[in-house]
Amino acid sequence: MLPFIAVLLAGCATTSTPMAVEAPTVAATAETDPVDTAADAADDPAIWRNASDPAKSLVIGTDKKAGIHVYSLTGKRLSFTPAARLNNVDLRDLGTRVIAAASDRADIATAHVSLFTLDTAAAKLIPLDRFPVGPGEAYGMCLWTRARDHALFGFVVLKDGRIDQVAIDLSGASPKVTTVRSMKLGTQSEGCVVDDRTGQLYVAEEDVGLWRFDADPSAPVTATAIAKVDGKTLVADAEGLALAPSGRNGGYLVVSSQGDNAYTLYRLPGVTYAGRFRIGGGAIDGTSDTDGIELMLGNFGPAYPQGLFVAQDGDNAPATQNFKYVSWAGVKRALKLR
Repeated sequence: MLPFIAVLLAGCATTSTPMAVEAPTVAATAETDPVDTAADAADDPAIWRNASDPAKSLVIGTDKKAGIHVYSLTGKRLSFTPAARLNNVDLRDLGTRVIAAASDRADIATAHVSLFTLDTAAAKLIPLDRFPVGPGEAYGMCLWTRARDHALFGFVVLKDGRIDQVAIDLSGASPKVTTVRSMKLGTQSEGCVVDDRTGQLYVAEEDVGLWRFDADPSAPVTATAIAKVDGKTLVADAEGLALAPSGRNGGYLVVSSQGDNAYTLYRLPGVTYAGRFRIGGGAIDGTSDTDGIELMLGNFGPAYPQGLFVAQDGDNAPATQNFKYVSWAGVKRALKLR
């Protein structure tokens, strides 16, 4: 691991502050009701798409001081589930039910995962339980459904850069969560996302760059460095990650370039730089200091015909923090993507 870190850190060293690459702005289409708690509270979103009625799709967003919200496509808060110190959230539609998993920081000495069922008709999260993962403070969270057997796994990114993989067994009356392996990055990390098509796990090490692991629990724990924080295309902190899949292994990996209030795209499968954008310039205020992001492709109705991008807004003054919605078609137009 150390050689990879050394290469990245060496690449980041510079005698002057680099200039970030210019980024076009894309207007937000909607925004959520602000969270109830002040200061740094809203953190990470997840999206459930209602395939039969896209207008009834739902967005989940964490308030890491109070609990977790469910919002409509117009941004209206539909429900709130109290929970102590949930940070990142992800979900999977398993056909018979929708499961959401959140990194649970209530005990900073022992990382936990909190599981919920999303009642899509009632637009409400129903707590299942919270499960210990390992020592340390839980931070990032993402899920993976293995293609060959539909097994469900979670990845909990600890604040110190350790990544614990858990197997989530939902076959019994009560869920079982078992830690199956651990990986390690050198410094503080958080954002992660798994490509269900390829079984590749992507993780953001905030001050260093992006890494890729094989998501299968039987695979080696070696990380591959794929993009660095260079102050130009990606500005520290590298935060939330999201995917826009296309075909067998193509599409885009999207990263929150928090240091300059932008979002950077990398073209898959080679993870080559493909452009960047900011949110702003419309009737709704833009975003800044973004932590979590989420993206889901597909028809979400006239406002989001090709997909929905959701970003946490770190400064929604004079109100508290919230989440902004952006049309993926608008991002593609701005960046001239196919």
